[in-house]
Amino acid sequence: MRVQSLTLAAASAALLAPTTVPTTPTATQEGPRARPELDVSAAELLTKVRDCVSVSQGRYRSDSGAPATIPVCGTRDAVFWKADMDIDCDGQTTRRCNRRTDPFFSAATAYQQSDGRHLSAERLPYIVVPAPSDIWNPRDHGIRGGSIAAVVYRDRVQYAVVGDVGPHDMIGEASYATAKALGVPPDPRAGGTASGVTYIVFKDARVTPIENHAATVAIGKRLARNFLRGE
Repeated sequence: MRVQSLTLAAASAALLAPTTVPTTPTATQEGPRARPELDVSAAELLTKVRDCVSVSQGRYRSDSGAPATIPVCGTRDAVFWKADMDIDCDGQTTRRCNRRTDPFFSAATAYQQSDGRHLSAERLPYIVVPAPSDIWNPRDHGIRGGSIAAVVYRDRVQYAVVGDVGPHDMIGEASYATAKALGVPPDPRAGGTASGVTYIVFKDARVTPIENHAATVAIGKRLARNFLRGE
């Protein structure tokens, strides 16, 4: 992991949103009951985000000390960026994510489950967004804790939620579970990938409770299909 994510409760609460994600009626009602959607392919999504209209005021670094070359791009329905993937193993202590396996381990994530516990990086696919800054403020584009994302790597698509907050000047990080599902080495010490990951976050679309991954996938598929259609 490049650096420890900004998971201090005070920083997270002040910068993005309350740790308890407000109920989103559409997501809550349609999630588990959402009609089956055709799977959207990685190639389709990558074609859709081939061109970048920058919505950030500057560019992000992929790692500490790296040049700032990564813009946040936007469409009417989503924001996206193309970066590396560092492994976030913060939150609940598990077999794969703990102080022994991760030298930068933090027992806190920016957002919490419905039971008040912090998220489990080993079990829940989530991504990390940068803390608001003069470069970009996720909230200005409807991005908050529980926002739904499609993460693309090679020929795989993984639906995830926004679950943690990282440094204000770096981008490109996701949970152990996200990396594993995409075929990216998930080890927090030596895992991740240096490039080739596309993060697409849908505007004003959140799932509650944040830990309901089945709802995230069901809604994410619908949003991705609508995104391709331009709806």
